[in-house]
Amino acid sequence: MFQHKKKMKKVIIIIFALCIIGTNLQAEEIYSETFGDNKNPAIVFFHGGPGYNSANFERSAAEDLAEKGFFVVVYDRRGEGRSSSENAAFTFEQSFEDIDFLLKKYDINNSSFIGHSFGGILACKYAEKYPEKVRSIYLVGAPVSLQKSFKTIIKKCKDIYEKKGDSGNLKYITMLENMDTTSMQYASYCFMHAMQNGFYTPEELNSEAKQLYSQLAKDSVFNKYAAQMTYAAPQGFSDNEAYTTIDLTPIIKDLSNNNAIRIVGLYGKDDGLYSEKQIDELRELIGRENVLYFDNCSHNVFIDRKNEFIDALVNFEK
Repeated sequence: MFQHKKKMKKVIIIIFALCIIGTNLQAEEIYSETFGDNKNPAIVFFHGGPGYNSANFERSAAEDLAEKGFFVVVYDRRGEGRSSSENAAFTFEQSFEDIDFLLKKYDINNSSFIGHSFGGILACKYAEKYPEKVRSIYLVGAPVSLQKSFKTIIKKCKDIYEKKGDSGNLKYITMLENMDTTSMQYASYCFMHAMQNGFYTPEELNSEAKQLYSQLAKDSVFNKYAAQMTYAAPQGFSDNEAYTTIDLTPIIKDLSNNNAIRIVGLYGKDDGLYSEKQIDELRELIGRENVLYFDNCSHNVFIDRKNEFIDALVNFEK
């Protein structure tokens, strides 16, 4: 009996030690940064991608948002940006575990999420599983349906190439139209054409955005990481989660209606990933009053219209 108790005690100690080691490894693997007083309402930023990082929000809007009375948390997903890729599985389940780790680390029981681009998908998927932990979700340039965005990109690019008489790129568009629309290759080519045609940048910046971009151009962290991309992440999420086919419509309906989570959309009119029809569909889904559609603004709403972006969050969080 005594021997049995000694063995049980040893097993418990080993398990406890492994838990501590696991937690420490997670802490080392996940990059995060906070802004503001942790007694204030928490807002967590989910960056875009898959494959990018939070540097653009971190270096532009995080501190100013915190000064409005929020505890702002930014982090890079495992295997993306400044977080370790060694144990990255590129699954939603592992992403949820890392989010839970961060919420526990910063003693957050309930939070609002800013989901930028792909981060909006992750924010909604997490809230679907743990609605009790989420106060609001801000979809910032985030796709409700990537398949619709791919069609929007192709249509807009095709119009541009036809007007230019660009027969070479029109051939590529024809090839795209005949590809497997669920494949990562299809998604990558669509995004490539979107970048090639300036879909991620406003046609004209206002004076505040010009000044902010000028400041960011001198920021070493922004310059090093903001445009940096890892390529294992998009392929991994495509293989493991078929993320290119996800349609958030039923999840958003459920979160809004059954779980009383406020869903807000903040989009730029110059963002070539979304048509007017897609924005109207989102208005129908979450209410016109919950969708803000900014002039002189594209994909990075928190940079292109930073002041209005922060004001919107302050008003919705009241």
